[in-house]
Amino acid sequence: MSHLYLGLISGTSADGIDAALVEFPDGTSARGLQLRAARVHPWPAALRERLVALGQGGELTSLDELGRLDVQVAQQFADAALSLLDDAGISPRQVAAIGSHGQTLRHRPHGDAPFTMQVGDGSVIAERTGIATVADFRRRDVAAGGHGAPLVPAFHAALLHSPDEDRAVLNLGGIGNYTLLPRVGTVRGFDTGPANALLDAWCLRHTGEAFDAGGAFAARGRIDDALLARLLDDPWFALPPPKSTGREQFHLDWVRTRLHGGESPADVQATLLELSAVTIARALGAHQPGTARVIACGGGVRNPQLLARIAAHLPHARIASTDAHGLDPDFVEAMAFAWLARETLAQRPGNLPAVTGARGPRVLGVVHPA
Repeated sequence: MSHLYLGLISGTSADGIDAALVEFPDGTSARGLQLRAARVHPWPAALRERLVALGQGGELTSLDELGRLDVQVAQQFADAALSLLDDAGISPRQVAAIGSHGQTLRHRPHGDAPFTMQVGDGSVIAERTGIATVADFRRRDVAAGGHGAPLVPAFHAALLHSPDEDRAVLNLGGIGNYTLLPRVGTVRGFDTGPANALLDAWCLRHTGEAFDAGGAFAARGRIDDALLARLLDDPWFALPPPKSTGREQFHLDWVRTRLHGGESPADVQATLLELSAVTIARALGAHQPGTARVIACGGGVRNPQLLARIAAHLPHARIASTDAHGLDPDFVEAMAFAWLARETLAQRPGNLPAVTGARGPRVLGVVHPA
């Protein structure tokens, strides 16, 4: 059987579809895997705008719209996979499976009817690519009483655990999340709150740019301590793990309700960046204060202003990119969903109950045969 698997994900920022082609070694271990090819597939502008609006709490117009989005997103995911394989000179027949995260529209793991909703029909992806596709990874964990998130910590643990030091893997996507890897003990993981999502949204609103390249917009502003205090006062930050969140919680309307009016856009950007840094640092201090090394990945790694503020709040931890461990920081999550597809086909659990809060380990995802 082929050891090539392809992972696809579009995160909370919906800034593109990350596609990663991964070659795994023989056996069950993930160590020694190789990233054979990777690329970011851009969303059509109108579709991205709609997905971002829905992710921030916008309402669907009808069931017809939901059905169309499910197919349209899947078509884009399939195109991302086929474009990557074409770039790499790899035939779809050489790929064992695709692991597709889809695009999250709603994430509501609480209440009397908890649910999580990702669109991107795996049947469409399998049909268009001719490759077996594993999709819909999160709902089984939610059905088992978990949050369905984060799911990447199992992958982090398989590759980055060390018996010599306490480590934390920090994913700086739209939402920040940790995987805590103590040298001895249970792996844990949870969301910390906004990482890039608010920064990207505020930057787009006030500069027309989809993200704050290099943190330059934030660097022009000054931290508004009073605004920061109002942002930090949100009860979500005080919740204990397991916890997860998304754009439906942290969006521009959430920011606007905490503004007094007259704030400089650059000052707000600097304050939102500080919010990300403070909540990330506080979460680590509360749950693994002896961390020696923070290994960072995700788009936020490209923001030196954000990394500098995180480092300022975590003076006793060494902070470095996953690059130092042979993992491209831009594609760790896509690689994780390639790995999750491999685990599903082997009938091995993909969740960590200590992370998600599920009642036990579960084999995740729905398999759509080639």
